[in-house]
Amino acid sequence: MSSPQVRLRPAAPAAHRLADLVESFDLLEVALLPAQDRTAGAITGWRSVEVRGATMDSSDVQAGDLFIAVPGQRVHGATFVDHAVAVGAVAVLTDPAGVDLIASGAAGRSGLPVLVTADPRALAGPVAAWVHDAPGSRLVTVGVTGTNGKTTTTYLVDAALGGAHRTTALLGTVETRLADRSTRSVRTTVEAPALHAMLARARELGVTAVTMEVSSHALALGRVNGLVLDVAGFTNLQRDHLDFHGGMEQYFRAKAQLFTPAHARRGVVVVDDAWGRRLADEATIDVETVSTRPDGPSGDWSVTSTTTAADGVGTDFDLRSPDGVVHRATSPLPGGINVSNSALAVVLAHRAGVPLGDAIRAIAAASGVPGRMERVLERGAGRPLALVDYAHTPDALGLVLEAVRPVTPARVIVVFGAGGDRDRGKRVLMGEAAGRHADVVIVTDDNPRSEDPAAIRAEIIAGVRVPGVRAVRVEEVADRTEAIGVALRLAQEDDTIVVAGKGHELTQEIGGVTHAFSDQDALRAAVASAPPGLHA
Repeated sequence: MSSPQVRLRPAAPAAHRLADLVESFDLLEVALLPAQDRTAGAITGWRSVEVRGATMDSSDVQAGDLFIAVPGQRVHGATFVDHAVAVGAVAVLTDPAGVDLIASGAAGRSGLPVLVTADPRALAGPVAAWVHDAPGSRLVTVGVTGTNGKTTTTYLVDAALGGAHRTTALLGTVETRLADRSTRSVRTTVEAPALHAMLARARELGVTAVTMEVSSHALALGRVNGLVLDVAGFTNLQRDHLDFHGGMEQYFRAKAQLFTPAHARRGVVVVDDAWGRRLADEATIDVETVSTRPDGPSGDWSVTSTTTAADGVGTDFDLRSPDGVVHRATSPLPGGINVSNSALAVVLAHRAGVPLGDAIRAIAAASGVPGRMERVLERGAGRPLALVDYAHTPDALGLVLEAVRPVTPARVIVVFGAGGDRDRGKRVLMGEAAGRHADVVIVTDDNPRSEDPAAIRAEIIAGVRVPGVRAVRVEEVADRTEAIGVALRLAQEDDTIVVAGKGHELTQEIGGVTHAFSDQDALRAAVASAPPGLHA
């Protein structure tokens, strides 16, 4: 069954003739008809079929859909054509291999219209945009890519756009929100046909501006094809997803696709790391740069100073614009990484049409981001400050721990693990990051999947204990709920607890079984069971 995220479709889709689709994309027509019906009249007749939607998910097919059958990692989508036709698909777009599979099944004997192209995945986005009358071209669109900070930055941009647009949409890792209707997301960026259907539905609901996360997987797999963003943003590039991309160079090239005329009209790039500087140099669209580190390169926009905000957690900063004027701004979240996210969000919103002062004020007043430096427990009454963050890469973990150090009078306590069946090389590096930046490190499980959880923990602990790390205490607690409880029992009021790795996620996968789990809920339950001032 398809997810609610995928099923967000326009309520009143327009109809388009299949013949016009063939002509618009210069597609090869193949009529799979019973032998007795192989006449010119029969073949011509299906060309007047009307298409009202498009999908790559056979479980999402609705009456009047074009089913786009693409090769998958394990099986070709054409394998599911019989089911797609049975539930309402009126035509199929596929490749030559898909035609052969269709011809051998029941659909091949049903008179099914089949359209053929060499790479149906690459064409899925443009075709879906055509089917839905190019909804993205009639919206203000901002997309954000990068390893860390995408979710935070998109929430901040959405807050700024909300001051200039009555109704907005937000598409990303945590949720898919169209106007006031929110659905939990199952992936950061949906397949292209679902994306264009969402944009069409957003327009029906009165949305005029959309902010979205764009993952490297989405770019590599063509999920944003057919959409040209008004403004694209880049946060940073750090080690992640190498099990998919194969190496940092391939990872970078996937991200860089967003900064081409096929995907965006203009870009805003944070140049605090070498990858950002390279992207700014190599982008084939107009790009403005943002620099947020005093020891880094200068940018068109530069953060020149920072101080802790009045609430003792956020950060005030001065942002110098290209005309040399310095603007006082505030990140509602702590640390340098969130100054970077906030500065990028200010510039993205401004370049998307929001007056600069309005963007700065809206971002300063933005509410928290689910699972991103989320304040679950406030400091006071014997309790520490406790935050939940999605940090699941070595750099992200180090940045989060660095961010809380200035707002922590005493010790930084971190609880984290590493996922199984993913990039093993980052486990030791995450251990090192925790050991260098925290005072107490509690290593636990985080989606071990099919791997031995103890083996994963051992790899992390080997990193924590490398020579030169500064952690004064290391604990290994397999059960994540228990690990969070241990952190709370160890903590005093002047300490800060960071529970890292899962963020907004609501499940834990162990041994192939998915269990309901929330870091936030585990923290609250631990608080309820532990009176103030109880320390181990």
